[in-house]
Amino acid sequence: MSLRGGVGSPSPPSLAVGRRLAKAAKGLRAGLGPPAHADHPECEQYPVPALSHHGCQRTVLLQTAALLGLLLLGYTYFQLLVPDWTSRLRQLGLFCSIFTISMYLSPLADLAKIIQTKSTQCLSFSLTVATLLASASWTLYGLHLRDLYIMVPNIPGILTSLVRLGLFWQYPQVQEKNYSLLQT
Repeated sequence: MSLRGGVGSPSPPSLAVGRRLAKAAKGLRAGLGPPAHADHPECEQYPVPALSHHGCQRTVLLQTAALLGLLLLGYTYFQLLVPDWTSRLRQLGLFCSIFTISMYLSPLADLAKIIQTKSTQCLSFSLTVATLLASASWTLYGLHLRDLYIMVPNIPGILTSLVRLGLFWQYPQVQEKNYSLLQT
């Protein structure tokens, strides 16, 4: 069997697939890509794989380790120091509610920067809509179950999503014109 032709030679579609795979592998070896919002450095948001391209890697890893330590400490507290099952569930619900509320409030940390620059390039519209839908559905589910530990933490998700949608309405995202139109 020869690779140059005849029986057993790869067909043209398989050659194209092989070339695409080789190109993708070369791209992976070249680096993990630019930071998120590379054209807007004021956003200061980086995807995790791109941390090695920036000086903030140690800080982010320390913050992540601190949060994981806090979770481990909370788990240990609930398992070892709270023997009563109903009291453990009540305290665990409060603990999880605080984490959920802080998650929903975290995008508002850039609120002053967005208003100052009058640009919503730091915000993801699709993530805002997804957060609104998810928090609204969890709130309705908690309302249906009459469970405050589900309902109450998701209300800030609805409110912060509405604030972010208001920012998108007030400061619409501008398409950059760094491309040239193809002439046909």
